Amino acid sequence: MVCGSYGVGDTGLNGPFVRGRREGLVEGLRVIEFQLSYSNSDGFLTRSKTFAQFALGSIGIAMRGRYDLLFATTTPLTAGIPGIFARWLRRKPFVFEVRDLWPELPRAMGVITSPVLLALMSVLEWASYRSAHRLIGLSPGICQGIRKRGVANNRILMVPNGSDLCIFDDKAVVPWRPEGVREGDLMAIFTGTHGLANGLDAALDAAAVLQTRGRNDIKLVLVGDGKLKPQLKARAQEEGLKNVLFLDSVGKARLAQLMAAADLGMQILDNIPAFYYGTSPNKFFDYIAAGLPVLNNYPGWLADLINESGCGFPVPPNDPEAFANALICAADDRGALAKMSLSARDLAANRFDRARLAAQWVNWVVDGINPKCEAKESA
Repeated sequence: MVCGSYGVGDTGLNGPFVRGRREGLVEGLRVIEFQLSYSNSDGFLTRSKTFAQFALGSIGIAMRGRYDLLFATTTPLTAGIPGIFARWLRRKPFVFEVRDLWPELPRAMGVITSPVLLALMSVLEWASYRSAHRLIGLSPGICQGIRKRGVANNRILMVPNGSDLCIFDDKAVVPWRPEGVREGDLMAIFTGTHGLANGLDAALDAAAVLQTRGRNDIKLVLVGDGKLKPQLKARAQEEGLKNVLFLDSVGKARLAQLMAAADLGMQILDNIPAFYYGTSPNKFFDYIAAGLPVLNNYPGWLADLINESGCGFPVPPNDPEAFANALICAADDRGALAKMSLSARDLAANRFDRARLAAQWVNWVVDGINPKCEAKESA
């Protein structure tokens, strides 16, 4: 496994970096960690530099390392570059997991506007997809985006992010409510990046409505880091939103404790149509693994899933009144909320258990990658 460094992540390696990398065995897995610090609060140029350095370092490993198959996962799209080298220069099987559509999402968000840069990213996207023997898409829209680039359907499989039942459904986890949340309060949590894509002003808009209505028994807890977090905290302070709490990023174990005490998980994204079917947020699958009903504020496949399963509240985008009404409904009808909790847990166990999805992934990849694959494609 080749990776960079991340603030709340732990690769299991603790030795010194030598020439920008360190490596070792972690639970039988050889891990190579580059000394490339990454943070969700990094700016575009800093991220781009980190992504480029990681891709270049990974190319060296792909060209010289001993392995049977190269698996790369986005984001960013540059993660596919080592796979391209492995496929065409070493004739190694290449499996590419696409977690976001690039450059479609950056273009839709307005993050990247340069026609030249968008064109280069489009070429890299095409080359990555066409080089891979197998492609994993994390959502229906991602799989459709891959097909539009001319990839045969039999090379594409949708395997969404999975639910870690062993972590978030552990009955031995001790619930944790942060200071400022009373025992009887409804605690709605958001866990993830505080960035442009997340549209967390929607949560603050709803908090303002709740405060105006005097619903001090509902607390919104935002956990994580990101470029816009200081701005969001400043807004909450300026408007006197006492029902919003900001927590730093925490590890999975601490997050499980928080979820065990929470009543509702908030799945929030900015109202960008490319998100509707083109994302597969980790937090949604963590919420349902913990048996948390989900409040989702944008249309698409997750909103459809919530409607079908009855595991939460799909609300329209840019509607703070509807957002607040859903939270009030959850607080006032704990019986209905308990039924949603059971539906969320059932959905996680029956459709998104990570162990089952991993087995599906392995079987499909192994079935498609064999010693004859190169000969077949060359023919």
